Amino acid sequence: MNDRHQRFLDLHRTEGCFVMPNAWDAGSAKALAQAGFAALGTTSAGLAFALGKRDQAAEIGLEAALANIRAIAEATDLPVSADFENGYAHDPAGVADAIRRCADAGASGASIEDYAGAPETALYDEGLAVERVAAAVEAARGLDRPFTLTARCEAYLIGDPEAASVSLKRLKRFADAGADCVYAPGVRERGEIRRQVEETGAPVNVLVGMPGMAATLDEMRALGVRRLSVGGSLARLAWRAVFEGIDELTQGRCSYPDRAATEAEIQRRIGNAD
Repeated sequence: MNDRHQRFLDLHRTEGCFVMPNAWDAGSAKALAQAGFAALGTTSAGLAFALGKRDQAAEIGLEAALANIRAIAEATDLPVSADFENGYAHDPAGVADAIRRCADAGASGASIEDYAGAPETALYDEGLAVERVAAAVEAARGLDRPFTLTARCEAYLIGDPEAASVSLKRLKRFADAGADCVYAPGVRERGEIRRQVEETGAPVNVLVGMPGMAATLDEMRALGVRRLSVGGSLARLAWRAVFEGIDELTQGRCSYPDRAATEAEIQRRIGNAD
């Protein structure tokens, strides 16, 4: 079991770029594993959709997140990095405790973000944000096996007009605090991505699951990006198909079954074919 945790850390220490798609349940995890990816992420958005809630730590709660992480980690032999919101705590000690519980749930790593979880507070004060990352790193290093800690800056996602400079400054400090990977979801401009790679001194994750991003693995590799994730985009794609079927039914039509995956195809794609 520890082998997959080491494999995940090694992926960040080896030259090249790998894709880490985000699963929202055991079935999606199995389908992604069957496709040959080296690692998986969870998605707080995908979990929130399934629970009928908003993508906010306060609405999902730590216990639901841990249950989802455990289900995904147990579904395959791949390493799993948890989309762990703000660590489900504001204070550094609470974040550290949550990281230990995340590891106990089977995660090979987790991301901690600097969004405080409410529009009126937006990002944590920079000093506190760094303390939270440092506490998470210390908790990860205190485990009896590898745990890859990703530190996120949410400046782009909250619409900060100075997102490029704010993110770069914070990512540098997160890397100095010991983060194994840094991540500013929402960055699109290729020059800004290159600066993150060149100036943080840490492996960089880029979110490619955004409308209009149109990124390719070769392009991101050339920029020096180490890891690509897709966030909740695969879950949103699945929901689009559900909405199309619902809309047909409300309009008195029912052609969507002709476009649906068959039982046999689903079982084959999740690795249960005879």
